[in-house]
This record gives sequence, structure tokens and C-alpha cells, in this order.
Amino acid sequence: MTIPEAVPLGGPGFGTDPARLYREMRRDHGAVVPVLLDGGLPAWLVLGYRELHQVTGDPVLFSRDSDLWNQWENVPADWPLLPMIGHKQPSILYTVGERHRQRAAMLGNALETVDPSELRRHAERFADELIDALCTSGEADLIGQYAMLLPVRVLARLYGFPDEDGPGLVTALNDMIDGRERALAGQSHLAGSMQRLIADRREEPADDVVSRMLADDSGFTDEEIAQDLMVMTAAGHQPTADWIGNSLRLMLTDDRFAASLFGGQHSVAEAMNEVLWEDTPTQNVAGRWATRDTHLGGRSVRAGDLVLLGLQGANSDPQVRTDASALTGGNSAHFSFGHGEHSCPFPAQEIAEVIARTGIEVVLDRLPDIDLAVPAGSLARRPSPWLRGLNRLPVRFTPVLAR
Repeated sequence: MTIPEAVPLGGPGFGTDPARLYREMRRDHGAVVPVLLDGGLPAWLVLGYRELHQVTGDPVLFSRDSDLWNQWENVPADWPLLPMIGHKQPSILYTVGERHRQRAAMLGNALETVDPSELRRHAERFADELIDALCTSGEADLIGQYAMLLPVRVLARLYGFPDEDGPGLVTALNDMIDGRERALAGQSHLAGSMQRLIADRREEPADDVVSRMLADDSGFTDEEIAQDLMVMTAAGHQPTADWIGNSLRLMLTDDRFAASLFGGQHSVAEAMNEVLWEDTPTQNVAGRWATRDTHLGGRSVRAGDLVLLGLQGANSDPQVRTDASALTGGNSAHFSFGHGEHSCPFPAQEIAEVIARTGIEVVLDRLPDIDLAVPAGSLARRPSPWLRGLNRLPVRFTPVLAR
């Protein structure tokens, strides 16, 4: 596949001003943009809302089977994006057809039995513990000291991990998702953790998500379940942490939401929904593979071409967001959780929302006079085209006693 004028998928624009970058890409290339991944490997990035709906709604033409990729012969063994674009990976991400539907049902059933009240209690307890560790100092980094630690602690409890495994899982997940030099090491650590947990639960089942997955009678192997646990943990932790951080940033820097810090007119839920439209944690997703030659957004897509899902680009499509300055209110027609049969399972979406909302509410309750400690323009993002989140969120507040 030869793609003229392809745009490198990376660089400082994704960390500084991706909204401008998507506008420029749409202006220069239209709804479907030719891009280059690490190592000069070509792909298509879908930025059009209508086109993304078409891709995610047609799993036959745009398959999740990564074996179809026509570039595998050019992928080196140490390619840093391998954890995100897996080859011969037996996880739900790359399973298609009836087997995918069985697998999605197995995961959905295991997550659906999580009691919402119990989930919120876990989230509140861990959030309070994290606030206790920083509340007496009068200043904190709400990313490194809070948001990046909370989701994985809650998920670890739900899945069956010991609480002490949390810090190692956070590091491994960040390394893997950022797609840099430690990506493969992070993937290896995460895989080993999953395998050990599965072995433990085979011997001694408990009332947790992993035990319920193992009890499913669809005949999935331990390796398949381990792969799905990696997917669930990565998808459940990092985007939720960034959802917390991006929402708190919005509430601390945007006059429309600043009042909600003190119980004003716009609620935490509204701020969280606005983030999913304007600053979604999952910016771009890999991907889909064309099963035959086709056309998409005026582009000639060849069989085996990789199609990347530009979730944030589609959310900000001017044909959908005709007035980008207007608040979205309760409109949830964004792509932040995907679309179609490979979208994020609804029980997983609910779990992420409870963790994120609880995390934000505990901060506002425990640190009522919280304020940004640095100029808003100095807040830096991770330089990743895949996930959008802050490196740090420094705040100050009146010191309070731990509970």
C-alpha cells in the first residue's frame, strides 16, 4: 500500500493541541487521513463521524482480525506498537464472529454481577486512603498521587488481585499503553501477573471477576482468559485515570465548570460527559482491517489495510458539532466507548463511570478549596496519539487532617 502525503502519527501536536491537529488533518485530507505509524508503516485514520460509524458498524468489511494486515512482513520483532496491534494474540480484541460473541458474553456476565453499591464502597475507600496520604501537605499532584493509583486498586479488588500488586500493574500498564521503549517489558509483566492470578483462582475460586470467568462453560483456555484480563485491565485502568484527571482539569480551568467545584450549576456528571466529547481519554484506537478492496470517505482502501479509529476526531467532526462552544449536556452519542459489536461492554462502561465519578467527588468533598497550583497553559500531556492524559495536575488547598 502506497499512501502519498501520509502524516506521521505522533509528535508534539498530540500532546499540546490535538484539536488543532485534527482540524488541520481534516482540512488537508478529509474524513479519512493517510498516516504513518512507527517505522513508517502505513495506515488510515478515520476522523469523520459518519465514516467511523460505517467502519465500526460493519465487522464483515472492516474486521478485527489483525492477521489480515498486509504489513506484517515489515513489522520488526521489537516494534513498540506490538502490544497495541497484536499479532496472533488470542484475546477478545482480535476474535471475530460467533466466538467473539461468546467471549463478549462471558466477559459481560462476569462484570455484570459486580454489585454497584459494593463497587462504590471500594472506590470510596481507596479514594479516601489516597486523599489521606496527601491531604495534610496542602499541595499535591492529582495525577501521580491520585488518579493514576485509584482505578487499578479498585479493579484489582474486583478481579481478585492482592492490593499490593497495584503499583506494579500501574507501571506496566503505562509502559505498555504509551507504546515506547518499555512497552514490551510492560506487556510481559502484565501477562505474568494475569497468569499467576488465574492459577491461584483455578486452585481456590473466590467471589471475584476472574473466578466467574473461569467458571464459564464456553471452553476458553487459560491463555485466552489471561489475554482478556490484560485487555480489561488496560482498558479499565488508564482511560479511567485519564477521565478523572481530564475532568478535574476541566473543572479547575474552565469557567463554565469552575462553579461545580463549590456545588454550582454544572454537575460533576456534566463535566465528565463534556470530557468524553472534547478531551476523551481514548483518542485513537487500532484498529480494523479491510477484508477486501473498498472505498471509505473518498479513499481507496485495499484489502489488508489497517484502519485506525479516530474517536476524538469523530467526536469533534464539525458536521456533528456545529457549535463546539456549546455544552453537550446529557448527549452521549460520542464514540469514546466505541461502537458496534467490538465496543466497550456496557457493564465495563458503568464500572469506569462509577470509579471516575466517585474519585472526583471524593476529591471535591475532602479538599473543598482546591485550586490549580500552576498556570493552566503549563499543564503538559503525555505525548501519545492513543491516550490523552496529563503528566501532572499540581493543586493547592488548605491542609486538612486525615480521617
